[in-house]
Amino acid sequence: MCKNPIYGFCMVIFPVLVIAFFTTLMNEGQPVEMPVGVVDQDNTPTTRALIRKLDGFQSSHVVAHYPNMNDARQAVQRSEIYAFLLIPKGTTDELLSKQQPKISFYYSSVALLAGNMLFKDLKTISTLGSAAFGSAQLSAVGKTESEIRTFLQPIVVDLHMVGNPWANYNIYLSTAMVPGILMLFIFLITPYSIGTELKFKRSREWMRMADNNIHVAIAGKMLPQTLIFLIIFYGYEIYIYHFLDFPHPGGVVPILLLGLLSVLSCQGFGIFVFGLMPSLRMAMSVCSLWSVVSFSACGATYPVFAMNPMIEALAQLFPLRHYYMIYQMNIFNGFPLTESWLHVGALLLFFALPILTIWNIKKAMLVYVYIP
Repeated sequence: MCKNPIYGFCMVIFPVLVIAFFTTLMNEGQPVEMPVGVVDQDNTPTTRALIRKLDGFQSSHVVAHYPNMNDARQAVQRSEIYAFLLIPKGTTDELLSKQQPKISFYYSSVALLAGNMLFKDLKTISTLGSAAFGSAQLSAVGKTESEIRTFLQPIVVDLHMVGNPWANYNIYLSTAMVPGILMLFIFLITPYSIGTELKFKRSREWMRMADNNIHVAIAGKMLPQTLIFLIIFYGYEIYIYHFLDFPHPGGVVPILLLGLLSVLSCQGFGIFVFGLMPSLRMAMSVCSLWSVVSFSACGATYPVFAMNPMIEALAQLFPLRHYYMIYQMNIFNGFPLTESWLHVGALLLFFALPILTIWNIKKAMLVYVYIP
């Protein structure tokens, strides 16, 4: 490990860079000042006031005015803006004459998060515009402020976001993406460290040092890696829960247990895969594929229960899926560990998988000849 720089980069340097990158990428919590365009063909004090209100929203920033819809649409296609508001000529006159003018807003969902947030802002500004005119008309006929409020908004929504009231996307994504990438490094380094013994013809010497006991050989090789990965994993958890103050009502015990189970389950799966196919190239390819697919199947960005039933069943074969379930149940929502015993058992099962193939590893180390 000291002589080969791959270990230092993949076990310490790259994981630390990944942690720093993802947690600082969304340190604002939500994207702010996203570029928006306006096509104001009416150009009255009323429409200009609406545009100023749109520019005042935290997520939106009006960066350009366009003479027509085609220019605005091309700006969206060039990714200069994410959305634009179209106010046709005569909007103010139609409002004052109690007609129903139509204003339109267009947004791009190529960037899904930006599109959804700007849709909310544009819909809000449209509602505010109609409410302002309605309020002025009702006030002119002598209605009180309470009556106006009741007429314009008969039902008031009392919204409570449980666990993450700030809608902080750093809390949502960094707690799933960063552990997934750390698991990817564990998936890759585990078969690499075993396979290089065979590749560089050190396998028989390795087995001789362990008195041909494959359990001692594997334990001796994995233990230093386990300690280093645990330090990185626990350092990441201390950083997000203590310094960044991510919500964790479940307490310290689930955090420590989840870190340990995550490292051991990934190492167990890596050993199992190498024992299944004692080839450095094939084992690393399978582990890489398994870890990358787990980002889509863990349920952090799209709920697993809404997927095809076959995909929902296959999702249980990925350690990251069980990591995410334990995190959201026991750490984020504070339920007792007994509620997630099935997922804890699944991670322990991944850790125990090498029992099925460890003797094949011994045979490969003593008999096989490496084939590039």
